[in-house]
Amino acid sequence: MQAKIKKIFSDPLSLVLVAVIVVALIFAGLLGGELYARNRADTVVAQVVECVVQDDANASFGVLPPFLLQHATGHYTNIKIETAGNQVRDAKGMKVNLDINDVRLADSPTSSGSIGSLVANISWSADGIKQTIQGAIPLVGSFVTGVTTNPTDGTIELEGALGSIIARPEVVDGGISLQVQKLSGLGFTLPREAVQPALDAFTSQLTQDYPMDIQADSVEVTNTGVVSQFSTKNASIPKQTEDPCFAGL
Repeated sequence: MQAKIKKIFSDPLSLVLVAVIVVALIFAGLLGGELYARNRADTVVAQVVECVVQDDANASFGVLPPFLLQHATGHYTNIKIETAGNQVRDAKGMKVNLDINDVRLADSPTSSGSIGSLVANISWSADGIKQTIQGAIPLVGSFVTGVTTNPTDGTIELEGALGSIIARPEVVDGGISLQVQKLSGLGFTLPREAVQPALDAFTSQLTQDYPMDIQADSVEVTNTGVVSQFSTKNASIPKQTEDPCFAGL
């Protein structure tokens, strides 16, 4: 037996093969650990987002540096997240694509770490707007039977059997507001002064008070709905006691 081992280690080709096998085993172990850790991290982050937006989500970490190194240092360079598009909170038909950079996990008395930047691109379909308004706004919702977008003048029309409301989406106080431009056909059943406060309460509930001071940057009307961008910079990650959605981190 010893002679055989001595013969193997005296043969240059055998030494090369042994070295290759050892390196391959080490690489396989590292790759397996990398894939497992990356998949676990994707799942944890997706669950946090699902809790915040109340919809299914997928998450993926940047390829470089290797995830195990990112995890060891607590510094994650880039995370991309996409929601299913069913809803965001109570907003039906809303889809979110998130790009998060420079995440640093570090527990402190006031936070669980920091985020260098977060950019959320949000699309909200016309049909989703209709469904959301129908179920969320007293008085106004009962009149709405359809929503039509007009990219030319940047407005949406809330259509009803008794008339219509034309409103322009705008960024107001860090959220999205629907500013009434024209009210027609509803004069005897829905006074103008009742419409704007109802829309304000509706949009405030949907687009404000997000964690980490996430606020609206822009909004645009398209042929199929409304698209907007929300963002934050140099934000603190809430501790578990402040927001239970972040407990998994």
